Amino acid sequence: MVVVHRVFRRESALLPRLVRAVPDGASARAGEVAAYLDDYVMGLHHHHALEDELIWPLLRERAAARDDLVARMEDQHGHIDRTLAAVGEWAPQWRGSADSVAGQELALALEEHRLALLDHLDDEEKLVLPLVAEHLTVAEWDEVGRRGLETLPKNKVMLALGAILEDATEDERAYFLGRAPLLGRLMWRWVGRRQYTAFCQAMRAPLAGGTVR
Repeated sequence: MVVVHRVFRRESALLPRLVRAVPDGASARAGEVAAYLDDYVMGLHHHHALEDELIWPLLRERAAARDDLVARMEDQHGHIDRTLAAVGEWAPQWRGSADSVAGQELALALEEHRLALLDHLDDEEKLVLPLVAEHLTVAEWDEVGRRGLETLPKNKVMLALGAILEDATEDERAYFLGRAPLLGRLMWRWVGRRQYTAFCQAMRAPLAGGTVR
């Protein structure tokens, strides 16, 4: 989960910068960034939905003395959803027009979202993951990861894997690739790595240091 959180930290920092980098009226580029934003929102919603379904109920049952922490996580999910609703109010308008005023409002909404997200991720890692380690089995934890991957659209799998591996340590890379089927590992080596690098370079080109490792 810490590695996945690293993805959300990185992408939530990039998004307002990408929005602000779109020239006024450049609607084609705005459409590309808006599609990137759509994928981010979908991924975050899915991540939180899995936690709501597979983690919080087990902790409520097995770590009842720390029910306050579970309630805190659920409240934070609600707050993050409200910040994304504000993002959703401006994104369609900006997507179609690339209007600079709408873009600025969207970027501000994304920055407000990121503040709420970072508070949640920090709390989850410091306060809740120790409870998960104590009260969930390995199989129950693996189910969270399996469900997260199996619902990805086929054309997003290599990009999602690249996003996870981008800032991963060597040990983390070995762990994630080791859990992929042989065909998946070969696809990453033959196609996925280049696909992800090209995607990031194109998406981040307007930003300083837009290349990826």
